[in-house]
Amino acid sequence: MTNATTPRGVTILGATGSIGTAALRVMARHRDLFRVSGLTAHSNAALLGEQVAEWRPDFTGLVNGGQGMPAGWASGEEVLVQAASLPSADIVLNAVVGSTGLEATLAALQAGKRVALANKESLVMGGELVMAAARRNHGELVPVDSEHSAILQCLAGRQPSDVRRLIITASGGPFRTWPTQRIAEATLADALNHPTWSMGRKITVDSASLVNKALEVIEAHFLFGVPYDRIEVVVHPQSIVHSMVEFIDGSVVAQLGVPSMELPILYALSYPERLEDDGVARFDPVAAASLTFEAVRTDAFPSFKMGLEAGRAGGVAPAVFNAANEAAVQRFLDGSLTFGGIPRAIDAALSALGDRKLDGIASLRDADRAARSLVQELV
Repeated sequence: MTNATTPRGVTILGATGSIGTAALRVMARHRDLFRVSGLTAHSNAALLGEQVAEWRPDFTGLVNGGQGMPAGWASGEEVLVQAASLPSADIVLNAVVGSTGLEATLAALQAGKRVALANKESLVMGGELVMAAARRNHGELVPVDSEHSAILQCLAGRQPSDVRRLIITASGGPFRTWPTQRIAEATLADALNHPTWSMGRKITVDSASLVNKALEVIEAHFLFGVPYDRIEVVVHPQSIVHSMVEFIDGSVVAQLGVPSMELPILYALSYPERLEDDGVARFDPVAAASLTFEAVRTDAFPSFKMGLEAGRAGGVAPAVFNAANEAAVQRFLDGSLTFGGIPRAIDAALSALGDRKLDGIASLRDADRAARSLVQELV
């Protein structure tokens, strides 16, 4: 890549979110290597307009568009698939939050593109379909999540047979030391007060409930071909060690760095090469001081345990888990459900729908809709 004469085209789905804006900051430091092919946002037309003025993409889409939208912009749910399929895009950064990202991931892979994946739901809902599409069409999946980027870097071309364990780290979120009953009574302000990362509201709530870690375990299973019984999660409050890999000879390799999403974004864009970049503060081991690790309190975070069970069950269970969580979190965000109500809603959905058969993407859509409807009725 460092010798390329033509910048690679990058489409960013979810350009106005925390990952999308971070990606544009990264690309701004490497304009000789990357150009913007497409930009989409959900509803933040003002910020999207600023990005369009700076980057002049080939395609601009606003999912929740309406009157007053600039001429030439596309609107509606279909803009994600349109942007993911652009001929001028070599890389599609999928930073959409939620299940709507799945079809865009499939479209990009079917077009043989690299998908820099920050949309957890693509693999959680449709892991089997996504991996099959990548193999069939010579597409490429490169993770953007800091944990999966860390594992990719630790593996450095090793085969799954060389791996004894994947060890995914978790910050523990704002409720790491809270008693179980107090967690169930947490307010929205409590849940959004993350100690380490600055993220969107939905993913911040998922981090507080540790649903985020359950989703990451399912992702890791598909990305790296490692069975669930060889993937573990440990709490690491400092968020310096992003994940570890234990190999069959007993050696453990870890990837460390300051908690900034710009690092895994840059690696996903340049993989397998590394680009010189001074945009993120350098890691200072003396300043980091002590690095500590703790076991996950599964009794205090029931949604985490349910997510792991859904992953192991397979079929549509992960899609039901994801959809029920999304619906429950939305109810929590709008004030119609307590934090303790989130795991109860997920449990009800999995009990009613989790054993449905997986039969292509249509069955995933049906399971997704049914889970959301069930949660809505419960609330």
